[in-house]
Amino acid sequence: MKSIIKHKNFSKITLLLIVALTLQSCFVAQDYTRPDLEVETETLYRTDNLPKDSISIADLSWKTLFTDQYLQQYIEEGLQNNMDVRIALQQIIAAQAYAKQGKAGYLPSVSVGANATHQELSKNSQFGALFNGAIDTYDITANLSWEADIWGKIRSNKRATQAAYLQSVAGHQAVKTQLISNIANTYYNLLALDAQLEVTKQTIITRDSSVTTINALKEAGQVTQVAVDQNIAQYNNAKALQVDIEIAIFQTENMLSILLGKTPQHFERSSLDIQKIEQDIKLGVPATLLSNRPDVMAAEYDLIQSFELTNVAKSNLYPSLTLTASGGLESLELDNLINANSLFATIVGGLTQPIFNQRRLKTQKEVAIAQQEQALLEFKKTLLIAGNEVSNALFSYESEVKKFEFRKNEVEALRTAEANSEELLKNGYANYLDLLTARESALNAELNIIDSKLQQLVSIVDLYEALGGGWR
Repeated sequence: MKSIIKHKNFSKITLLLIVALTLQSCFVAQDYTRPDLEVETETLYRTDNLPKDSISIADLSWKTLFTDQYLQQYIEEGLQNNMDVRIALQQIIAAQAYAKQGKAGYLPSVSVGANATHQELSKNSQFGALFNGAIDTYDITANLSWEADIWGKIRSNKRATQAAYLQSVAGHQAVKTQLISNIANTYYNLLALDAQLEVTKQTIITRDSSVTTINALKEAGQVTQVAVDQNIAQYNNAKALQVDIEIAIFQTENMLSILLGKTPQHFERSSLDIQKIEQDIKLGVPATLLSNRPDVMAAEYDLIQSFELTNVAKSNLYPSLTLTASGGLESLELDNLINANSLFATIVGGLTQPIFNQRRLKTQKEVAIAQQEQALLEFKKTLLIAGNEVSNALFSYESEVKKFEFRKNEVEALRTAEANSEELLKNGYANYLDLLTARESALNAELNIIDSKLQQLVSIVDLYEALGGGWR
């Protein structure tokens, strides 16, 4: 008779399992598909020369783009030691742990415990009237709990944790891309400051010589003391400018130290004159930003996570099929615990449909849908910002190339004007104010051409970062 009852119970549980496996094909959870972004991507770049293929400088390794050996060394050190990169790496490790937990969602939960229970019985209770004194119970029990993924809740939760992990990976890649850009720009700034310092030192030597010359002209009665004072003022102005540039160099080196994860120090470097970007400037079609820009990829992974969590929230409104089981050894005597007669087992299977839960599940669903829409908008916004940054960097580079030619012509003209003014002044054919003006203009033009060269390099670095280069 007992075997018949056990057989019936087992048949019922088996039937529940068959129903669960059958219903698993009726997923409520939907599969993620990328939203239609064709309109957004077609006109992301504001340029008259729209790219026709997917080839982009973002596909280049930073070692190929940046050929300066010192710069390559510093980028390598930064990728190894920078604090932001190391922090992002720890975030990946944490997200990876959650992803492993999500994969384990299909597995049952199992626990094992050993217990000893001593119970003093009341003589007036039901059991106290039958048993005199106390009851000691000993057991070793294993418990198992498993939920069938009927509606795809576990699957969606697994995909959500995987998306969170991939988002952290993309975040790490974004940090690397930004770090490479910051190191390159800081290094180029140092080279520009070095060049400006050299120009300023040469100007100081020239103006020191001019003070001697103007004093001789004053003795000859060709100029007044005002001319002498003006030349001395220009000399000291150049000396002050030298101090300002040296301060900027000191601070920029300290900035580079932070990027490399080092204490403040001097850094060896080459010169601005030898810096050349020999690679062709290719953008690739705008759609490549979806697979090249880490922040765009991270935004989409955030959208995927929100999408899957919406699936989970929807699935929570449907019945859940759970199977629980417990078994082990139980005895009133410790000596008889390890005995075949001490074995026991319990299996329970059931469907649970939430009805009244203070609106929590419905609220979770509504919040999940709103958060998914927010993630979609953030994704589109990130893509628009990416296209804007590419457009700005490209336009800036093209403008700086044009401006550089004008700056060169300006420097040549002002250098000629300065030399002619000085010669005319010595021969009494020019006013000293003309010479002072020509000198000041020539110095500013030389500093400006250095800045123009720097901005060309910075624009290429910015374009490289905007297209998503550097993390590969």
